[in-house]
Amino acid sequence: MDALTTDMLLVLALLGITVLLFVTEIVRIDVAAILVMVTVGLLGLVPAGEVFAGFSSNAVVSIIAVMILGSALDRVGVMRSVAAFLLRIGGVAERRILALISGAVGLISAFMQNIGAAALFLPVVERIGERTKLPVSRLLMPMGFAAILGGTLTLVASGPLILLNDLLASTASNLDIDLEPYGLFAPTPVGLALLASGILLFVVAGRWLLPSVTPDAAGETALDDVAATYGLHRSMRAVRVPADSPLAGRDVETVEADTPAVLLAAVADADGPRLAPAREEQVGAGWVLGLVGDDDEVGRFVAENALDVEVEDPFGPLRDEEQTGLAEVVVRPGSAAVGKRVRDLRLRLRHGVTLLALHRGGEVVTANLRERELVGGEVLIVFGTRERLGALAEEPSFVLLTDVPTDTPRTGKRWWALGAFVLAIGLVMLTDLQLSLALMTGAVVVLLAGVLTPDEAYRSVSWKTVFLLAALIPLGRAVEDSGTAAWIADQVIAAAGGLPPWGMQLTIAVLATVFTLVVSNVGATVLLVPLAANVAIGVGADPAQYGLIVALAASNAFLLPTHQVNALLMGPGGYRVADYLRAGLAMTLLFLVVLVPMVNLTT
Repeated sequence: MDALTTDMLLVLALLGITVLLFVTEIVRIDVAAILVMVTVGLLGLVPAGEVFAGFSSNAVVSIIAVMILGSALDRVGVMRSVAAFLLRIGGVAERRILALISGAVGLISAFMQNIGAAALFLPVVERIGERTKLPVSRLLMPMGFAAILGGTLTLVASGPLILLNDLLASTASNLDIDLEPYGLFAPTPVGLALLASGILLFVVAGRWLLPSVTPDAAGETALDDVAATYGLHRSMRAVRVPADSPLAGRDVETVEADTPAVLLAAVADADGPRLAPAREEQVGAGWVLGLVGDDDEVGRFVAENALDVEVEDPFGPLRDEEQTGLAEVVVRPGSAAVGKRVRDLRLRLRHGVTLLALHRGGEVVTANLRERELVGGEVLIVFGTRERLGALAEEPSFVLLTDVPTDTPRTGKRWWALGAFVLAIGLVMLTDLQLSLALMTGAVVVLLAGVLTPDEAYRSVSWKTVFLLAALIPLGRAVEDSGTAAWIADQVIAAAGGLPPWGMQLTIAVLATVFTLVVSNVGATVLLVPLAANVAIGVGADPAQYGLIVALAASNAFLLPTHQVNALLMGPGGYRVADYLRAGLAMTLLFLVVLVPMVNLTT
């Protein structure tokens, strides 16, 4: 095939325009993809009735389903538990957290679709970023790349490797040769080397390759806003009361009255941790107290009362910004609260919240709060659970200023969410059902069980990602159907005819990498495996080995956000195409450098 047809010239021009739009970001990337889709239809490069077929494609529907499943697991608190577990192991050091998350996602991707692993860990990474104050943009891209690399670990981890044995069998039949099929773990040594090298790249050079995107102010929590406004110290220090402590047997009111600068914001006894203990409660020996106040004052209080610093902090759930926080409450002028002392409001007993400060006359007051008489219009800064803070809005004497979300985790639905996820993954791994149908079955269970409402399910889907991927599918089809992909492959292979075996392998790997960026990874594999096998026979090499190189190189999709995983993370990470070009170029080169030698060493 030497002559370029009109359709092939149009496709080549459209490919160039697409890359230009993506790199320059003249228009937003999803808008650029929609523009390309419409142009493909107007030029007649695909049948008119199939221009929008991408929206019903297996890949796109699978992404929608897995986003709903991931949101459901997050909604019931599973992802918070996973995040807390990873933080216990990895601490708050960026490199350790990065390596731990990437390794976990990569290994999970060995047995499930990489888009599923990435979507499930997206809320985990976001929560870890919130708790460690690390920019989520420095964690999401390595996690996404690790999910893609994990697809090289087994023959069931990605579409190209799933198809490999069938393609090799078909090629062997056409060429009248015998080829042994690969076993499930045949690519594992190569995949482990690729995954380890990818993680190491970001651990060593992440500071130069990864962007630090500052979250929009609109995305900050009410807790952050209120604390910053009033200069309040938000940390709660956990200490244990030994039997010989002077505090044992004293009531909360007396303890706080003697040390006005320190508040007993929470206690933990045999019944577990709870906020805002009533002032009549007597502190018991063995209790753990959650102290809030100035660091020096709290330190002095701990020393004077012979308290022990608690190693196993029981107040972790009370620090979760999705469950507790600060809020501003205005005293309504003319209400029953005006003229009363704070202690008479019984905020702890009646509302389950702790008063941390008053804003009066432009001054923030934190000392001797209980004896203050309230005046209309002054602001109380209180700490409590979302549910309790939201309930203050129903109190006639107060006006709640802070927008406090009240959608607390639906822990009672946890087993439904986990069951739906296990059902979906089980259908993927144990049946021949199409991936999209298997995953959507789990999403339907989530909706029927009430884990998510329909509106919440719609909100959990990144429609920008859906449109980006669906709109690019017609372009990939045009590249294949017009013969452009085959023409490019023929030209490249012919030009590389005089190279040594490793050079030919590298050429095939580079070709598969380029095709993966503009055609689907499955499409690139279907096109190039037979071609690579023919080349291998021509140079006296193993056709199966060359086919494996193609199937593995089809995962080398890091340069542009056209891969499903990259597209999924682009919005939450605040990434631009330039960010993928910078980090993706390094990852692409490293992938090729590791791939060819490892395939030759292990197969």
